[in-house]
This record gives sequence, structure tokens and C-alpha cells, in this order.
Amino acid sequence: MTSLPRQFLSIGAAQNQRNIAYIQRPGRSPGLFWLNGFRSVMTGIKASTLDAFGAEQGLEVTRFDYSGYGESGGDFDEATITRWLEETIAVFSQTHGPQIVVGSSMGGWLALLLARHLLKTSQKRLQGLILIAPAVDATHDLIPTRFTPEQLATLAERGFVERVSKYGDGDYRYTKALLDDGENHLLFGRVIETGCPVHILQGGRDPDVPPAHAQKLLTHILHDPVTFTLIPDGDHRLSREEDLERLRQAVLGMM
Repeated sequence: MTSLPRQFLSIGAAQNQRNIAYIQRPGRSPGLFWLNGFRSVMTGIKASTLDAFGAEQGLEVTRFDYSGYGESGGDFDEATITRWLEETIAVFSQTHGPQIVVGSSMGGWLALLLARHLLKTSQKRLQGLILIAPAVDATHDLIPTRFTPEQLATLAERGFVERVSKYGDGDYRYTKALLDDGENHLLFGRVIETGCPVHILQGGRDPDVPPAHAQKLLTHILHDPVTFTLIPDGDHRLSREEDLERLRQAVLGMM
């Protein structure tokens, strides 16, 4: 497969300026727009699988790295949902025609926030949303609930806390700024509008985003068609070959 060039988009001004790296495969619509999970990159296995599928089908595929991680500029310690959403909207503006947005974990939350933004601005660009273990309201409902009292004290004192990743990719740092900012983007507690069909892929053995969390999301999407696929033996990453095939089939269903 031909290697695609990295492109860079300058977002923000003055001390908030950062260069966001993205890859866009030319092709027809509906395009595929990928949103990484927390600490994941645009060259990960699910993102690469989506790109390969797009190449096979002749579809436009767009993926990028959030600021402070991967190939994008910026400081990860300054990461917030507000900043990542701003970057998501900016990179999405580089796409063409209808799009199928695929978001994994934290990217699933951002996909729903993007859908809300597009509805508010009367942009009817979404053909569908595919949400993989969507970590909706993670900074409120998921991340803080796993901190020990000692970690909460460290967070208050130092402004961040680190936890060893169970996936073998180093410590994960969570900042107070990230958790506080997330309060501005909470979706639960009101009807969630997407303006398009939604397909949720959820692992039954996911310790990070439990099935009950995805089922809670189901109770909030009341006006759009939703397909919920529970993979009983699936984990959080859903990166086995059988999981990737389910992802491809979900995309085909949206097309």
C-alpha cells in the first residue's frame, strides 16, 4: 500500500497554537473519519485497518493525532476535551462530502460532541457514527472513580496523577485540568442527538468502559436508529482479527 504524506494543520493562537498531524487518503464519499482513544495514535491497528478498508473500497479516509501525542505538536499535559474537540472540528473541516465517523473509547465521546456541533451549525455531513467502547463523560463517570484516596490527594496537590497502564505502554498521566474541563462537555442527563444512525461495538469483558456504560448511552439516544453489538469475550481494545472484521462490517452497514 502506498505510503501517504503527513499533513499539518495549525490550530489555536499564541500560546495555544499547535500543529496537528493528519493523514488523508483521497477517495470518494462517504469518507471515513477516525478518532483515536486516549493515548492512542493514528497509526494504531484499528485506525490502520480502517485506512486499509478505505483503500480497498476507494473511500476517503482521514485520521489524526491529538495535540501533545503521536506526530502532533503541543504539550500532552495541556490536553483537555475542549482542545481535542477544537482539533477534531478543524480536521473534520478538511474532509469532503458525507462522512462515517468512527471513534474509539475517548474518541467515541468526541464523535458524539462532533455530531452535536454539526447539528448546532446545521452541517448535515454525517452518514453515520460507529462508536467502539465509547467512553462518554469519561472524565466524570469513569476515570476519577478508579483513583485511590492517595491518588486523589496527589491530584489535588500536584495537579496530575499517573497510573501504570495495563497495556504495557507506560504510565498514563491524568491532569486536573483535563478532568475539570470535561465537566463542560458532559452528555449524560439529557437526550443525545446525532442526526444519523449509530452503531456501538462493545466488549463484554471491557474493564475500562464496562458494558453497562455503553448501555447507559443507549438510553440517551432516543431519536436516532442505534445498533448495539455486544462481543461477549471482547476486551476494551477490540483489536483481534474477529473484532476488526466486525468493524469492517459495521462500516459496510453504514455505507
